Amino acid sequence: MSSCAIHNLSVRLRFWLSCSLCNVERSQFESLVFNVFIGEEILSRLFVQSERQFLNVLFSNYAVEAAGGKALPCIVNVREEQQIINAVEKAVKTFGGIDILVNNASAISLTGTLETETKKVNLMMDVNVRGTYLTSKTCLPYLRKSKNPHILNLSPPMNMNPMWFKNHCAYTISKYGMSMCVLGMAEEFRGEVAVNALWPKTAIHTAAMDMLGGSGIEKQCRKTDILADAAYCILTKPKSFTGNFIIDEVLLREEGVKDFDVYAIAPGHPLMPDFFLDAEIDVTAMKPESHGASQAFKEGKKSSGSKHEGPDGAKGHTESASSPVAETFRVIQGAISKEFVRSTQGVFQFELSGDDGGTWYIDLKTNDGSAGFGKPPVTADVVMSMSSGDFVKMFTGKLKPTMAFMSGKLKIKGNMALAIKLEKMLTQFNSKL
Repeated sequence: MSSCAIHNLSVRLRFWLSCSLCNVERSQFESLVFNVFIGEEILSRLFVQSERQFLNVLFSNYAVEAAGGKALPCIVNVREEQQIINAVEKAVKTFGGIDILVNNASAISLTGTLETETKKVNLMMDVNVRGTYLTSKTCLPYLRKSKNPHILNLSPPMNMNPMWFKNHCAYTISKYGMSMCVLGMAEEFRGEVAVNALWPKTAIHTAAMDMLGGSGIEKQCRKTDILADAAYCILTKPKSFTGNFIIDEVLLREEGVKDFDVYAIAPGHPLMPDFFLDAEIDVTAMKPESHGASQAFKEGKKSSGSKHEGPDGAKGHTESASSPVAETFRVIQGAISKEFVRSTQGVFQFELSGDDGGTWYIDLKTNDGSAGFGKPPVTADVVMSMSSGDFVKMFTGKLKPTMAFMSGKLKIKGNMALAIKLEKMLTQFNSKL
């Protein structure tokens, strides 16, 4: 635990955690994920660090009472103002007030403007922005009566780099709306209530990440503990600490934490950066020489052209049989197995620009699977657009798919969950390239 830990809290903490439960269709839920696990860890950390003394909690977590605390579980849809009002009034009646509000409820859809249905836009705006605003508004009269009140929003610093808007404009607007609540309310209630934002530097392992990234994604994530420790540091500071947009690792380093491997799911494994934080592309090369690639692939040289024909009968594409792109797909074809197809069940189409460009595919759904030039034998689940040079870098370990997407080098349409699985798939292909 960091040096900010206070083991004997004298103040009675009356804690409200904004957590939404909405009626969402199954098809909608696949791309709109509600994350309560981060909030649960923050709650647990506050409870443990106060040595279970006088911590009253409003959260649907029965583990609190099992551990000796006092909880008031409420199912609240933050899209419904009256439900928020009723729950807050019930909490105040039960506990005598509210000291801390954590706005953690959030919905996500990583889709472009034309691919985002209106109902998904409404859901993200209602939960992320409106829910945060209304919950804060409802709690503020009671927070102002507390000795050291805090509002903490799980939202990012407002980075105006266009790359954070171009691939998921609606989601970015909704998350920045939460951050704008911090900016405005911190100034409006300065001296009365502390209002801050907290955001992770890296991906955090939750059910949301499992749904988006599939099995194995957890190795690229940190535990929720790091956000809980950072939140504890913030919420135990005086109310004069306000208007800050805090990154978990940065704060904990300032507090004296040096060993961050304790937060990793797989210590030593490369971590996936979170959204909205600019970072340099990881260009650490995985040398082709160590993975059995042909000399033409290593050097990127072209030899005499040959005709390629995809399953759709596309002809006339003059392509070097040993060009980097063609060599990559040749190796991928040889690496595909029945188990690979069974576990993936997805068809990827690549629209490549530049040298050796055109339409290529990897079919990990049909029969024994296949890969090559042209359109796939069945409709693609995911369509990825990028330059042929970046494609080769991505499949040789020099460019991570996540960073390619975040930096705008990779555009994705279709099933985002399958697209995120690509990073895991690449680690298996890398051993062949």
